[in-house]
Amino acid sequence: MSLSMYQASVPVFIRMLINLSTILDKTAAHAEAKKIDPGAFINARLAPDMFALNRQIQIATDSAKGCAARLANIEIPSYADTETTFAELKARIAKTIAFLESVNATQIDGSEDRKITLKIGGKEMNFQGQQYLLNFVLPNFYFHVVTAYAILRHNGLECGKKDYLGSV
Repeated sequence: MSLSMYQASVPVFIRMLINLSTILDKTAAHAEAKKIDPGAFINARLAPDMFALNRQIQIATDSAKGCAARLANIEIPSYADTETTFAELKARIAKTIAFLESVNATQIDGSEDRKITLKIGGKEMNFQGQQYLLNFVLPNFYFHVVTAYAILRHNGLECGKKDYLGSV
């Protein structure tokens, strides 16, 4: 049996977003136990020229919902990018998961050759569906999820690879 476009996208996004939400729960508990202002984590970054934790999560969720919508040829939900608390970030993740769960395999399967056009930095980028998923979205999505994890780990959260991967 071959791997479908749906199998390579939506379930992957959902699993990693659930893991990210669980890590945020662990971070909130850690911040409360250690009497650390949650903003210290939410505004943390690995380097001065990198985005902070909240933006990493916003981009990861945008990547997932944008990919599913583009492959399914449906409207992309728009979020305001105003999250500044763990609860708001978790709500954004939950909203993204709910959207992903509303997209079914019949909407995405067969999108390997669908033309996908993005405008990034004023430049137009053109892809075929499979190239878009495998060479653009998945690397970008994983980059932002792992960067969020690394920001939290770097700032003292006791978590490991099991937290990042979740239950396999």
